[in-house]
Amino acid sequence: MKSIFVRYRMAILLACAGGVLTLIDPDTGCRAFALTGDNILEMLSFLPPIFILLGLLDVWVDRETMMKYMGEQAGLRGNILAFLLGSAAAGPLYAAFPMAGVMLKKQASMLNIFIFIGAWSTTKVPLIMFETATLGFRFMALRLLFNIAGIVIIAKILHIQARKMDLNVPAD
Repeated sequence: MKSIFVRYRMAILLACAGGVLTLIDPDTGCRAFALTGDNILEMLSFLPPIFILLGLLDVWVDRETMMKYMGEQAGLRGNILAFLLGSAAAGPLYAAFPMAGVMLKKQASMLNIFIFIGAWSTTKVPLIMFETATLGFRFMALRLLFNIAGIVIIAKILHIQARKMDLNVPAD
């Protein structure tokens, strides 16, 4: 029983803080609980399909195939594939992390996983189309260029740091 409280201590602490806030300012407290409920419902609408797709990925794509296309030896091809997968993905950023976990389990390169997460967070295709329509092609192209450069630089730095920390990341 104690382990449940230890495991969920942050959620319990936040619920207590919300209760205190509701006692001090009922309107703000009720709005906070309503927003929390809305966020939980939104997350529940995204997560089941993502976990189904992850299960299919885990079963259908064998480790050798993942290593061939996304592993340490994949090189530039793996980097481009990781970028395209991240850019084409749909859903919020928190959905990328279970996908990255499956990729890591299948021995994809940490560099490619970092590129995948970076692309998921900044270069989604619908965002690019929206920017082109509202802000113009020039703005979109500049932002995309800077984002790609930033993604690659940050991914390489993180990859080097992961190797230095000996996180079971094979060398290039």
